[in-house]
Amino acid sequence: MSRLGRGAGTILAVDLGQPSSYLVLERGTPVYSADGVQIGKVTHVLAVEAQDVFDGIVIGEHLFGHDHRFADADDVQEVFERGVVLKLDQAACERLPKPEANPAVMRDDPAESSSEFRRTKLMRAWDLISGNR
Repeated sequence: MSRLGRGAGTILAVDLGQPSSYLVLERGTPVYSADGVQIGKVTHVLAVEAQDVFDGIVIGEHLFGHDHRFADADDVQEVFERGVVLKLDQAACERLPKPEANPAVMRDDPAESSSEFRRTKLMRAWDLISGNR
């Protein structure tokens, strides 16, 4: 049984269950920041299941407004039976990109995945939430 922690040893009364997989992640699953704040709920899982590639999640019903937000797979700490924990604190979660039809480069760091790869992920997220796919 995993519990989500916050701050200096304070434990939230949130039982996330056992570690799980993006393959069984359902719409409406709560998403938490690394500092224990529920920032929203899973709207879509972005993956290429045939190749077992997890791209990330689209977050809706969140604290930051009505627009969806995209959390790249690299931003996901762990998927549990009853929640997803991101590697980002609440402040960083506020800066997660919105999926767009023609997204701009969010970060262009050669050490990270290529900007074209990120653009493709964001476009796939946009297609899912806009009904284009």
